[in-house]
Amino acid sequence: MGKRILVQRKGRGGSNFRSPKWIKVGPARYGAPSKLEYTSKINGIVEDLLHDPGRGCPLALIKFEDGSRELIVAPEGIYVGKNVAKGVLAEIDIGNILPVGNIPEGTNICNVELRPGDGGKIARRSGTYAIIVAHSSGKTVIKLPSGKLKTIDSRCRATIGIVAAGGRVEKPFLKAGNKYHLIKRKAVKWPIVRGKAMVAASHPHGGGAHPKGGTPVSRTAPPGQKVGIIAPRRTGRKKGAPRKVR
Repeated sequence: MGKRILVQRKGRGGSNFRSPKWIKVGPARYGAPSKLEYTSKINGIVEDLLHDPGRGCPLALIKFEDGSRELIVAPEGIYVGKNVAKGVLAEIDIGNILPVGNIPEGTNICNVELRPGDGGKIARRSGTYAIIVAHSSGKTVIKLPSGKLKTIDSRCRATIGIVAAGGRVEKPFLKAGNKYHLIKRKAVKWPIVRGKAMVAASHPHGGGAHPKGGTPVSRTAPPGQKVGIIAPRRTGRKKGAPRKVR
């Protein structure tokens, strides 16, 4: 008897598929907005730059003058001891947090909120940034890292600058052990073995020397059978398409 296939084990929710939250530094998000942020500014200082396991960019721990502390995605150019501020009257400087409606057009921003107070959702990966494009009647148009334009509420907050560690993806892993330790910090099962590389007892696509994996599967198939091409709109070779020569 073969073991349960990957999609079944994922659905069960075992320890291999749970995020190891106990090793994380903390949530990288803005605190709840205060009235003072929308009328003045709150000064703060960068206390530390921290590495969050499984995250590509560092986190900045900021202590504000009201006694609160926040962990935010660190932009390039920030350092321990740097003075930062948040609020509508904060200067346009690296690391400062402002509503996008108070940021000039053409400015690079990161960790942008989609809705006021959600803590930051856009441009959080290392080396990414968004750009302020235009302001109009309580709305702000930003250019996402993908190049797409998106309109958000002008009260949404963002950090001035580009997310740090932009050269991370340029360094190759070189060996499987490095990739293993990275994935171990995430809620991801790795490595993934192809179904057709298994024996017939371990996967529906397993067994035999001929290629498998292209069998259409219905949308209502149970876990264990629902693998491969799920509910395809069409199957077979397209009419007029050249036949592949093996």
